[in-house]
Amino acid sequence: MPSPEPSPEHAKALRDALSRRFGETLPVDENLPGLDALARMAGRRVQRRYADRTVDPALLRLLCACALSAPSKSDLQQADIVILEKPEQNVIADLIPDQPFIRSAPAFLVFLANGRRLPEIARMRGKPFPNDHLDQFFNAAVDAGIVLATFIAAADAVGLGTCPISVIRDHSQKVSDMLKLPQRVIPVAGLCVGWPSDAGHASARLGLESTLHQGRYDEGDLAARIDAYDKRRAAIHPYKPRDPARWGDVAFYGWSEDKARQYGVPQRPDFGAFVRKKGFNLD
Repeated sequence: MPSPEPSPEHAKALRDALSRRFGETLPVDENLPGLDALARMAGRRVQRRYADRTVDPALLRLLCACALSAPSKSDLQQADIVILEKPEQNVIADLIPDQPFIRSAPAFLVFLANGRRLPEIARMRGKPFPNDHLDQFFNAAVDAGIVLATFIAAADAVGLGTCPISVIRDHSQKVSDMLKLPQRVIPVAGLCVGWPSDAGHASARLGLESTLHQGRYDEGDLAARIDAYDKRRAAIHPYKPRDPARWGDVAFYGWSEDKARQYGVPQRPDFGAFVRKKGFNLD
């Protein structure tokens, strides 16, 4: 049963969070159950600063169990989690020096796509495995993403802060070797976990007219929508220009300029080779 009871305060908190996030005021039924949970989801913030307070290992295990209760494609259960010890966490921090919060986080987890168990089960039961192709990798990676998102929601529910770290895939082989990952098991993302020491940051999102479609895909006037989002986001949280020595200066620097610069240089060009080397068939 949802708790606490619906209230005008929860409805207002949800409307305000969504308005800040999307630049749109959505109608909210004040009698809708679960408004408090929805308001916390809409208003969640990334946390990169943590209090000097440990996270109880029993709590981490509990949250992992909740995360691994998430939906799984065909009940195949192709996601795993590694809770790192501090020495391994520090190795990852050394690999990514521009994200110092990795080192300061009280706990660090790595979420894995596990394509190993299913073909092993087929072998154990004397069955063929004719599905060794891209879809198996895709299913395992999506399962890992769902488990990651569910862990974040579970952590939010108990007051912990989190920050996903996808950049560990820049160092997939080193992370794989350190964690002794077998064939067909790869790191998808890391996650900093800790008790927040500040309010964190809530990012404005693209307007719903860009990402929510009714009946069919319709991007409309994409350029106009991106420009409007850039201006709305810059008014809330301006971007610091990325690599001006390479790209120069522009009159207005927004989200789209930042993402164009970010992906204007090669990103993980060797990741496909790593995945294939780990035994996945991407055909």
